Amino acid sequence: MRSPERRPWRIRGPARTEAGSGHGHGHGHGHGHGHGPAAPADRGVRLVIAALLMPAVLATLVGVLVLYPFADRSTAPGTADPSTRISAHVTARLQADCVQGQGDGGCVALAVLTSDGPLPGQSIVIPASVLRGVEAYDVGDDVVLLRFGDDPGDLESYRIVDFQRDTPLQVLAGLFVVAVVALGRRRGLAALAGLGLTGVVLLMFVFPAILAGRDPLTVAIVGSSAIMFGVLYLTHGASARTSIAVLGTLLSLLLIGLLGAAFAAAAELTGADETTASLSTAVGADVDGRGLILAGLVIGALGALDDVTVTQTSAVWELRRADPRLSPTALFGAAMRIGRDHVAAAVNTLVLAYAGATLPLLLLFAVADRGLGDTLTTQVIATEVIRTLVGSIGLVVSVPLTTALAVAVVHRPDASPDR
Repeated sequence: MRSPERRPWRIRGPARTEAGSGHGHGHGHGHGHGHGPAAPADRGVRLVIAALLMPAVLATLVGVLVLYPFADRSTAPGTADPSTRISAHVTARLQADCVQGQGDGGCVALAVLTSDGPLPGQSIVIPASVLRGVEAYDVGDDVVLLRFGDDPGDLESYRIVDFQRDTPLQVLAGLFVVAVVALGRRRGLAALAGLGLTGVVLLMFVFPAILAGRDPLTVAIVGSSAIMFGVLYLTHGASARTSIAVLGTLLSLLLIGLLGAAFAAAAELTGADETTASLSTAVGADVDGRGLILAGLVIGALGALDDVTVTQTSAVWELRRADPRLSPTALFGAAMRIGRDHVAAAVNTLVLAYAGATLPLLLLFAVADRGLGDTLTTQVIATEVIRTLVGSIGLVVSVPLTTALAVAVVHRPDASPDR
């Protein structure tokens, strides 16, 4: 008697289509997997999507080839002499003269034992670094030395510049990988591969191209497009659903770039600060400070845009699959209710992220008792304000834009709600 009771429940679910299809093995197989593929979107939809995306793909490929500094690899990251940075261990704390040869013994020096570099196993005595009366390093610390000068045998040319942080960072990275794979499984592995691809694009294209003097905003748009295409399709698979998320992300990203350029110019943001000056000195050429601001804006907004557009597209597909009878208007309204909640959280995330990045500076302004208007209009803070507001506008626009595109595709008569 239990089997007849269960049969109506099974017929009412999404498997009804599977049961009623006598010749759709591929269709039934797709329904058997919650997010698995079934029949793809109809041919007309796929052709329209391809017509919209292929020019962007080709433009991205051409942009990479044109902007990549093939003829100048000297500016690529990692070309500096690695022997100048040396791993060492602080073995002892010693009394030392504050002025060499004075004999007062009133200062402190640290004895360090090198583990690599031009003098492996060498014990070097280095004056202790003191900041606000507190010594930065002590016995037992694993540190990094920097050699100044051309003579590796000059022991007085070595200075302690930082702690070694390899082990804690590697442990944290391992925990991150385990957490992502444990929750996402195959999708988690795909996400990690996408993360690796992002790192490759940034290190092998974006950084070298900017350092070679290419326009930072153009490089950022091309690099972000490459990351977007690679990561979204790698992580979520090639489907109409993913293509709509890609299209929504691309259009929103272009809007962010245009708004950022317009308001950075209107606010007279030059990007001329100590960091930019140091970078110009390091590369031996002037660096476009405003371009770096805009490049950071585009790249920083990409991650939030991916999140919003993928979520909105998935929401439309799942709502359509849950109730195929929803009209386009009802489907759009239901998805927008999800989008409003999501974008509100995403905008707050952007604000907190930028506030966190400038927290020491904000505290400094608070101590100086500067007014709110005066604080917000300083170049450093105004830069973060423009980044936050422009990025938030892009996020807000991406929700109805992506939702409308997804509804238009998924609601075609021949389109499958599973793809």
